[in-house]
Amino acid sequence: MKRRKARERQSLFVAEGVRAVEELLHAGLTVRGALASPALDRTPRGAALRDALGAHRIEVAAVSETDFQSAADTESPQGVLAIADVPARTLDSVTLAATSRLLVLDGIQDPGNVGTLVRTAAALGATAVIALPGTADLWNAKAVRSAVGAQFRIASLHESTPVVLSWLRANGVALWGADAHGEPVHAASPPARLAIAVGNEGAGLSADVRAAADRLVALPMAAGVESLNVAVAAGITLYALRP
Repeated sequence: MKRRKARERQSLFVAEGVRAVEELLHAGLTVRGALASPALDRTPRGAALRDALGAHRIEVAAVSETDFQSAADTESPQGVLAIADVPARTLDSVTLAATSRLLVLDGIQDPGNVGTLVRTAAALGATAVIALPGTADLWNAKAVRSAVGAQFRIASLHESTPVVLSWLRANGVALWGADAHGEPVHAASPPARLAIAVGNEGAGLSADVRAAADRLVALPMAAGVESLNVAVAAGITLYALRP
């Protein structure tokens, strides 16, 4: 489950840690099983989670601290991880309201940034997060941890650039790109349906997305500050362009 190809082939992902597994149960996704070490029972919250797994009739394999450490993706694991089905989400399953915001990830390579972007989009009321080629796996263990369960609540999916651009046009969704050379975001009047694309941490937007964008917007910054972390910049941009 640590390798992307294996996750994609089996359509499974790992949620590690007490909070992530709690959110997984609350979301009602299909959980195939769980691993737990003695560390889980050392806190009331952990013990309650073990009870909740039992109440959901999820098989929990008890393993030693050493074996759990080998399976875990973190240096200081909390003693629980669960394996679940990746939700079958497509663009056709995304329900757009008259006023909608979407976040498009264009080549975001760091799984931690991907997870934080999903969490930020969910917090600011976005309808979906769409990952284009070159973006880290939305269901990478680090991305899932960084999103703190947001993938379980907001439509999050991978799709090719041509398909996404065609779908946006067909559904009347404008595409704006976040770019350092764009116009100040606070001066822009957003349309009702808007997708905001954020680009690679170093290279920015891809040529295809830049060419397709209806508008480029930027965050004015103080002199001497070159850029912001992509997740921070996306959060500010989403907030500035909220309905």
